[in-house]
Amino acid sequence: MSELNVSRRRFMTGAGTLMAMPAIISSGCLSLGKARRPPPSERINVGILGYGTMAQDNIGNFLNNDHVQVVSVCDPVSEGPLYGYKAERVGGREPGRRKVNAFYAEKTGKAAYNGCKVYGDFREMLEDKDLDAVCISTPDHWHALHTVWAAKKGKHIYGQKPLYLTVQEGRAMVKAVKKAGITFQTGAQSRSNDYFRMACEFVRNNRIGKLQRVEVGLCKGYGTFGKTPEQLSETPLATPPPYVDLDMWLGPAPKRPFTPKIHHPMQWRYNLDYSCGMLTDFAAHQLDIMQWALGKDGIEPVALENIKGQLPPVTEVYNTMGGPFSFEIVYGDGVRVFVSSEYKYGCHFFGEGGKEIYVTGGKLETNPAELIREKIRDDEIKLIRSGQQEKNFIENIYSGGQNISPVTAGFSSVTPAVLAHIGMRLGRANLKWDAAKTRFVDDAAADKLLVPHMRAPWTLDV
Repeated sequence: MSELNVSRRRFMTGAGTLMAMPAIISSGCLSLGKARRPPPSERINVGILGYGTMAQDNIGNFLNNDHVQVVSVCDPVSEGPLYGYKAERVGGREPGRRKVNAFYAEKTGKAAYNGCKVYGDFREMLEDKDLDAVCISTPDHWHALHTVWAAKKGKHIYGQKPLYLTVQEGRAMVKAVKKAGITFQTGAQSRSNDYFRMACEFVRNNRIGKLQRVEVGLCKGYGTFGKTPEQLSETPLATPPPYVDLDMWLGPAPKRPFTPKIHHPMQWRYNLDYSCGMLTDFAAHQLDIMQWALGKDGIEPVALENIKGQLPPVTEVYNTMGGPFSFEIVYGDGVRVFVSSEYKYGCHFFGEGGKEIYVTGGKLETNPAELIREKIRDDEIKLIRSGQQEKNFIENIYSGGQNISPVTAGFSSVTPAVLAHIGMRLGRANLKWDAAKTRFVDDAAADKLLVPHMRAPWTLDV
C-alpha cells in the first residue's frame, strides 16, 4: 500500500485528525469466513456496496466516525446520472471513490490520498481479508444474496431496508447471520429517532392504559423523482448505457433490456422483479415502530385479514401496488393492527379513556398533551437509545452486544406487508400464516410467491 493510503490498523495522523489510536498489528492473518471483533483500539474497515441515493445520504455517518475507515465502494454502475430525489446527483462506484478520497484527503492533509478501492463485482470486494463490514445499499432484489454472501465471508453487515423481497430470502438472511455470528444492523433509522423511541416507551409502559386500537398509515403511488417523460420511457434501449453493467445490476432478476422507466435510479421500486413497491418500502419504517412499541420484534402474524388493494396487471412496467390499500395484521395473542394508505402516515396508538399517541418523523403528539412531558422511571422498560443507526452498528461490532435493529427485527417488520402484498396479487381477502412451516394454511398458490425465482447462476445457499 502506498504511503498515501491509510492502513486498516493505523489511525490517520496529521491535519484534520479528530482523535488518535495506537498502531495495531494487521489482521491479514484472519481467515475468510471468521467474523472478527477487533478491540476498540483498532479501526473497522467498511465497504460500501451500492453507491446510489441512499448510500450518499448515509455514507457521512461512516466517514465521520473516527472508529471507521471506508476502504472500498462497489457498484455495477461506474458513474451515472439521475440519482437523488430530484434527479440531481450522480452515482456509482467512481463518484463514491471520489467522495471517500476527498474526505480523507482533507482529514489527513494529504491532497493526493487515493486509498479507496472500487469494484464492479461485489464478490471481488468481499475477498478482501482486511474488510470487516459492508453497508448494503442496493435494490431490494439483491439484499438477500449480498447478505448471505457477506455473512459467509465473515463480514458484519449494515443492511438497508426493506430487508428482503420474498419470505424465503428473508429466512435465508436470518439463518446466514446467525450461522456466521456477525453483527447485522437493519437500516431502519426511525429507531434512532427520539420521538419514535419515546412513543414506544410510553406504549410499553402503559402510559395510555390497555391498548384499544393500533393504526399504521403508509404511503402509496409511484414517484418520478425529478425525471422527465423521456427519462421514464417504457421503450427498452437497444443497448444499456455504457456506464452500467446491466447483467450484474439485474443479478438474480429476470434478464431484460434496459428500460428507462424502471432501470433509471430509484424507479426500480415499482416493478415486482426488484421490489414490492411503496408498501414494503414504508412498512419497513412504520411497521417496525409498531412492533417495537408492542414488543413484537421477531414475531410473525398468524393471519392477514380484510386485505384490500388492486395491483396492476403483472405485465405492466409498474406493477407493484400504486393505488389505495388496507389490511389487518392479526397476532397470536389476539392483537390486531390496522394498516391503510388512507390513514395519516405514521403510527397511532389508542388507549383507555381517550388517551392517544401519534408519532411520525419529527412529530410526537399525545392526548392528554401533558403526557409528552412524562419521564420513564428507572424501574420501567427503557428501549435502546442509539443516537445513530450506523454508530450503534459500529459499537456492537466491537462489543458483540445487542444492536437496536437486528436482522430478526428487520425481517419481522416487513413480513406482514410482504404477506399482505401476496394477498393483493392473488385477490385474497384473508390469509392464514404458519410461521413455523413458512407457508400459508391451505393456499398452495400463495405459497409459490414465498419462493425466490433466481436467474442462473445465482442461488440462495446458506
